[in-house]
Amino acid sequence: QVQLVESGGGLVQPGGSLRLSCSASGGIFSLWYRACYRQAPGKQRELAAGITTSSRTNYADSVKGRFTISRDNPKNTLYLDMNSLKPEETAVYYCNAGGSALSTGLNWGQGTQVTVSS
Repeated sequence: QVQLVESGGGLVQPGGSLRLSCSASGGIFSLWYRACYRQAPGKQRELAAGITTSSRTNYADSVKGRFTISRDNPKNTLYLDMNSLKPEETAVYYCNAGGSALSTGLNWGQGTQVTVSS
């Protein structure tokens, strides 16, 4: 059974930084595309960043230059480093696995809340 568990969310001031982690079990994650999505209150879930098995990355235009996604395959862990955070990026951030840059995978984590506020 595939399990994705996010951690690292919390409250941060505008302009601050956070690192999200997503640990995985129950699958051969080194073979899967991994991604982080986010859903702000009243909005649709959207892709923030993704990374292929060869560590090619893709980002939403709104986060380019500020977010960095990476993966540690031996540890089955995904990381999202977020810098210069903005209040409008307050959202629940979710891990996803098994999709692609053009499609959403079937496997989701439970989400972690990120609140950007002074």
